[in-house]
Amino acid sequence: MSQMPQQAAVSKCPSCEEPLESGDRFCGACGYDLSAVPARPDDSPTIALNGAVPPPSSAPDGVDWPVARDSDGFGRPAPVHAAAEVPGTDSGGSPLPPHPPAAPPMPSAAPPMPSGAPPVPRTAPGPAAPGVRFDHPAGPEQEPVHGPETGREDGREPDAYPREPDAYPREPDEYPLQAPDPRSAAAPPAPAVPPAPAAPAASEKVCVACRAGRVDDDGYCENCGHAQPRERDHMEQESGPVAAVSDRGLRHHRNEDAFSVGCTALPDGAPASVAIVCDGVSSATRPDDASLAASRAAGESLLAALPRGTHPQQAMHDAILAASHAVNALAEEPETAREQAPHQNAPACTLVGAVVTAGLLVVGWVGDSRVYWVPADRSAPPARLTEDDSWAAQMVAAGLMSEAEAYADERAHAITGGLGADAYELEPHTASFKPDRPGVVVVCTDGLWNYAESAEEMAEAVPLDAAARPLHSARVLVGHALDGGGHDNVTVALVPFPAPPQGAGSA
Repeated sequence: MSQMPQQAAVSKCPSCEEPLESGDRFCGACGYDLSAVPARPDDSPTIALNGAVPPPSSAPDGVDWPVARDSDGFGRPAPVHAAAEVPGTDSGGSPLPPHPPAAPPMPSAAPPMPSGAPPVPRTAPGPAAPGVRFDHPAGPEQEPVHGPETGREDGREPDAYPREPDAYPREPDEYPLQAPDPRSAAAPPAPAVPPAPAAPAASEKVCVACRAGRVDDDGYCENCGHAQPRERDHMEQESGPVAAVSDRGLRHHRNEDAFSVGCTALPDGAPASVAIVCDGVSSATRPDDASLAASRAAGESLLAALPRGTHPQQAMHDAILAASHAVNALAEEPETAREQAPHQNAPACTLVGAVVTAGLLVVGWVGDSRVYWVPADRSAPPARLTEDDSWAAQMVAAGLMSEAEAYADERAHAITGGLGADAYELEPHTASFKPDRPGVVVVCTDGLWNYAESAEEMAEAVPLDAAARPLHSARVLVGHALDGGGHDNVTVALVPFPAPPQGAGSA
């Protein structure tokens, strides 16, 4: 049986909220069927919390919302509407524009252009290729944006963004995809195999730990992360019959020693060997730079003066002066820099060297590095050829303490002479010797002679074949110091006497 239309039971239209009058069956603004709005049922609770029956409550927001209906008023089930078909309002209360019906998708057609939009040229569609964006039309144009009044959906003015062509870079129509185009009938690709790590180039440093990774500029292996030894942590060099080895030791964080070795010829063609060893003063600023500058300057001075016919002893004196100038130059810096770091003193180091010819042995020194003479015939006595510029040596020379007592004192290694701008007065020491038998000259820093102080102890540590294998013997002496504790940097140079002819070297 059909139901009679009901009169409006609400004061405002449920659709557009237009005020209604009693007896209206349809909304005068939007035509909403008011007969489908049933009267709001009374809410009559059976139990009141305070003992009295409360009056019917109104909606929390003051709006009489309609109750869902089970039919359309004619005995048929109520139709189902999609959300886009229901009229609504925006946050300001204005009605939303109606949504146009969705057009069926066209496989090759671009989306329709809005009215008033300038025409955009199109290009002929080409065959699909791997990497085509399926969410973007196949063509160079961009999707148009528009609004209800300004021509843009975001409501901005038309001049907020320039509409000239190429004002902004357009997104590419194709992007590389990890999967192939499903529209293509190509065979599936083979599974990707991770590439093997590239081997370091021949000119690059290779990690000392894994022997495979490349060493970066910070000194770490890119493969295993192992910190690499610095270049001066361990140095070896062999020049003809002369060899030298320097090591950081086991306690110091850097190597502050340096050396310079070389061979040349005198004006008469006789061979000459040169060895310079320097020890940076740790209490001074940049001791490693001081030792390196001094050793290079002294070595270059000797190798340049000896071929000119300068006497080896005079050449050694001049080499020490050249080394002193090189170290002093390190302290020459702007006064403003010294004012900002007034606690820093000038770089300083010690120096010891030897020149060996066919029948002459010349030594020179400033500081506490030493030169030892070790004869090939170990039955002959060895000798120490230098005297330390140190507090202990002064105590012994003055007769105030014995050598054992002086060097047992904690002030023993306080040097009284050296190279540097803060030195009191430079007094180069030189001496000449004419050994009557072959042997080997040991030029070393206190990092070695601390573990072989006397001439006899040094001779015992030097291998018997040192004159024939100077590089091997220098390694052995460094190992002797490291085995003894390695408390200091260790540097030693071995020079066979007499100087062998040019071309001879260690076996």
